[in-house]
Amino acid sequence: MSIARKHRSSFLLGLPIFLGSIMATSGLPTNVQAQTSPSSGNAMTVRSDIQEANSRTGVITARGNVQVNYPARKIQATAAQAQYFSRERRLVLSGNVYVLQEGNSMRAETMTYLVDEGRFIATPQANQQVESIYLVTDPEATSSDPVKVPPGPSLNPQP
Repeated sequence: MSIARKHRSSFLLGLPIFLGSIMATSGLPTNVQAQTSPSSGNAMTVRSDIQEANSRTGVITARGNVQVNYPARKIQATAAQAQYFSRERRLVLSGNVYVLQEGNSMRAETMTYLVDEGRFIATPQANQQVESIYLVTDPEATSSDPVKVPPGPSLNPQP
């Protein structure tokens, strides 16, 4: 069975931070995916319309309506394309990228996530800018009642 799919598929990348191993499953029956899913929160799940994996290069490519969920780092992202370079432990998202992490968000044309460093590098589209929204607490707040923060934006709201 080919990994490339023309229908919505789920692609599970086991990313134990300390082990550095990768496990790719696609097109498996749901019960098999559940059995092979790591029980820890270190797994990164990538969903997209089409996915391809190259075992020689260690590059996994997802295209079309890409959704990334990485609970270990509290990261959710959407993009047109994602490429995971397993040897470098680097995720490159491109095409209207939106990342949400613990209420903070970033929007760019291209974003690279360096897994081992836990940091993003964002690049805008030509003649545009990267947009970031950060939740900032004010230690000088005089109110004893906590401020109610409205629910965050839905994942990848249109600008």
